[in-house]
Amino acid sequence: MDWKNEYQRWATATSLDEELKRDLEALKGQDKAIEDAFYKNLEFGTGGMRGEIGPGTNRMNLYTIRKASEGLAQYIDAHGEESKKRGVAIAYDSRHKSPEFAMEAAKTLATHGIQTYVFEELRPTPELSFAVRKLNAYAGIVITASHNPPEYNGYKVYGEDGGQLPPKAAAEVISYVDGVANELEVQVDSEQKLKDNGLIQMIGAEIDAQYIEELKTLRVNKKLLEEMGDQLKIVFTPLHGTANLPVREGLKAYGFNQVTVVEEQELPDPNFSTVSSPNPEEHAAFELAIKYGEKQDADILLATDPDADRVGVAVKNREGQYVVLTGNQTGALLLNYIITQKKENGELPENGAVLKTIVTSEIGRKIAEDNGLTSYDTLTGFKFIGEKIKEFETSGEHTFLFGYEESYGYLVGDFVRDKDAVQACLVAAEVAAFYKSKGMTLYEGLLEVFEQYGYYQEGLESLTLKGKEGAEKIVSLLSQFREQPPTEAAGLRVDSVEDYESGVRTYLEKEATEKIDLPKSNVLKYKLEDGSWFCLRPSGTEPKVKFYFGVNSDNLDNSKNKLDELRKSVMSKVHDRLG
Repeated sequence: MDWKNEYQRWATATSLDEELKRDLEALKGQDKAIEDAFYKNLEFGTGGMRGEIGPGTNRMNLYTIRKASEGLAQYIDAHGEESKKRGVAIAYDSRHKSPEFAMEAAKTLATHGIQTYVFEELRPTPELSFAVRKLNAYAGIVITASHNPPEYNGYKVYGEDGGQLPPKAAAEVISYVDGVANELEVQVDSEQKLKDNGLIQMIGAEIDAQYIEELKTLRVNKKLLEEMGDQLKIVFTPLHGTANLPVREGLKAYGFNQVTVVEEQELPDPNFSTVSSPNPEEHAAFELAIKYGEKQDADILLATDPDADRVGVAVKNREGQYVVLTGNQTGALLLNYIITQKKENGELPENGAVLKTIVTSEIGRKIAEDNGLTSYDTLTGFKFIGEKIKEFETSGEHTFLFGYEESYGYLVGDFVRDKDAVQACLVAAEVAAFYKSKGMTLYEGLLEVFEQYGYYQEGLESLTLKGKEGAEKIVSLLSQFREQPPTEAAGLRVDSVEDYESGVRTYLEKEATEKIDLPKSNVLKYKLEDGSWFCLRPSGTEPKVKFYFGVNSDNLDNSKNKLDELRKSVMSKVHDRLG
């Protein structure tokens, strides 16, 4: 794209939104900033789109929202009148422009005669997934940029099963979106006219109540909750996002009465002004929660991201200090508890299956298989877990038991088809109550799981490489690792290379190959001779490349040392290749 021509097209448009016109004026003379805003169309990928808010084809604004929604409308139109009647449910989070973007999407769809249901106020992403299923809608949209910085927003599309669109359907939607020639010319009727026609309907309280009722079905040990509900001390922070009310209502429904909410982070704030990043994966996000925890002598601290699909958990270690568990550790605790309790109650399905991603800890597979259950790996992205659940539903081959990914995403009940921090908060509190009933902390419970299944440790590094130049560096780095794979790391031989783009696993020493039965993705995974592994994956939503590491040994210190050595070795190779 010629960014100068694109800029001129916007600058000379007679009907440009007044606010965007002012923002465009403010860019005059800043060629680098103008180029970044116009050098490409904001990519509508398999998970939707995400970007900085502002004027330009490479930005989130009412016109790029209309373009995406116009493409989705044409896709729904092509699937017939019944699809249009079933319509689209739309939710949004606490970010800048989220309510406005949600309504622009609704107006664009409704102008095509497509029924739309818009939440009257901000709601968690998982509740949108639930609403799609409850309303029998044909699709869903969430306006969110998850845990990105405040200047970002995004647009995620869901299918009729409540899961993010799988690759085939996403490709079809993308082709329609890409076919919208001029985002500035997409026509929409007025909000009032579409509401009067009944094509835009507002939803809220009724869906909330049904969602809470479903959450109650996830209680694994009701007797335990009756005995321990008043004793467990919980500190919760929604980090200025959407989880405040549903998590509090859910905890209350479970019988937890000693819940303290971090007051400074309780209310929605699009600037996320008390944290450098509203991401529970960043330990700094727990700073205020830890202060509250120390004051309350809390058993468990819970922090959800802005759209409430991820949750972080912090607990006291043996020295009495709060430590933030990794996503893998929380997942292991939840999985182990669900399996052991269901087994004890005679409720564990014989054909039960556990789903995890290719960059998630191997401890999940170990726990599942040691208990006679099947485990499956999926590509990174919860849409693939949702797709697998749908497959089980159709075939009857397995009963879904638990799905998770290392990046703090968990799903227990399949009435939602995306990761659900509200579910995870409630079940994590129940697990903490279980260990407290045995006179143990949740951290001691984790060590007990390690003792039984192995001391698995994982790590993550990421490099942020912004703009056009950064994107080119990420492409180059993956190419180098693909074409010249390392043969060792941390003094250990690379046993196999898994290239998810070519769909081939190569065993280096045996010089043998086999097919990987997963969709194509630009990901490389290297397995070492002792079972350790590392993986390279560009982020699908941020200008980042991520590096994942996993090790296992017979004690915690050994595993931590192994992880440190592997991380240093791999990152040294990365920096050498970046130059």
